[in-house]
Amino acid sequence: MAVYLGIDTSNYTTSTALFDSDAWAQGGLAVKMEKKLLPTAPGALGLRQSDAVFAHVQQLGGLAGQLFGEEPPTLDGVGVSIFPRRVEGSYMPCFLVGQMGAQLVSSAMGVPMYAFSHQEGHIAAALYSAGRLDLMKERFIAFHLSGGTTDALLVEPGEPFFKITQVGRSLDLKAGQAVDRVGLMLGLKFPCGPELTELALGCDEQIKVRPTMKGTDCCLSGIENRCHKLLDEGKAPEYIALYCLKSIEAALDGMTAALLQKYGELPLVYAGGVMSNVIIRRKFESKYGGIFAQPQFSSDNAAGIAVLAALSAGEDVCRERKVD
Repeated sequence: MAVYLGIDTSNYTTSTALFDSDAWAQGGLAVKMEKKLLPTAPGALGLRQSDAVFAHVQQLGGLAGQLFGEEPPTLDGVGVSIFPRRVEGSYMPCFLVGQMGAQLVSSAMGVPMYAFSHQEGHIAAALYSAGRLDLMKERFIAFHLSGGTTDALLVEPGEPFFKITQVGRSLDLKAGQAVDRVGLMLGLKFPCGPELTELALGCDEQIKVRPTMKGTDCCLSGIENRCHKLLDEGKAPEYIALYCLKSIEAALDGMTAALLQKYGELPLVYAGGVMSNVIIRRKFESKYGGIFAQPQFSSDNAAGIAVLAALSAGEDVCRERKVD
C-alpha cells in the first residue's frame, strides 16, 4: 500500500487528506479526507490573514488526529500547498501553517515533501473526483471559482504536471465574493454558498440575465448593486438568491462560449467552492458536457494535493475510471 498525505491551509478551510494509490488502481475508495472551516464572526465578510493563521494552528493537529485514527498508515510522501497560484508574487501567510506541518511530517518520517499551489490542488481534486485524471496528460480549460478567484485557465502538460495559463477572469468582484455579499445582505451565515443555494431552489420564476463581458473576461461587480435594488423593491429573498446565482451562471456561460470559440472544442473542467452549486452545475453539464468536482471536492481540500504528491513520487494514476 502506497499512501500520501495532503495538507491545504487556505484562507477559509483547514484540510487534510490521505490518498491510497493501490486502492485507486484497484477501483476502491482511495481518498480519506478531514477538513474544517475557519471560524468567522457573525456578519463578518471573510477573515484577516492573522486570524486565519491562528485558526489553522488551532485546527490542523486535531484534524490530523481524526485523519490518521488509531492505526496511522505508513506514509510514502507528503504534499502541501504553499501559495495560491504558481506565479511570481503569489503569497498568503495562511499557507505557512500547512507548509510547517508538512515539513515536520517529512522530517519525522523520512519521506519526501512535495510543494504545489492551491490552484493546482483544486484542479487535481476536480479531476480525481470526476474520475478523469487522464486529462492531466491532455490540454483542457479549467475554471476556478471561489471567494478569491474567478479564473479561466488553459491547462496543458508541463511542469510539474501541467502548465497553467490564465485566459479569462473577472475584472472586478469574484464569484464567491458576490455570493457572500448577497448572502449576508439576506441574513445568511458566512460562507453563504450552501444557504444561498437552498434559498434559490425555493424560487420557480424564470430569470434571464445579460452578462457584462469584455472578450473572455467578465465583470461581476453589478450583481451586488442589482440585488440591493431588488431587496429595496421588496423582492423575495428566494428570488434575489436565484438572481445572484443566475448572474454568475450567465457570466460563466459567456466566458465558456468565448473560450471555446478562441481555443476550439477542449474538455471543460469546473472547480472551486462556487462550482459545488447544483443550479450552475446542471446548466454546464447539460450545455457543454462540463466536468465537475463532486461537491465535497469542490471546496478547498487537500485531496488534490495528496494526489499530486503520489504523481510526484512516480505513481501511475493518470487514467480514467469510474468514481463512486
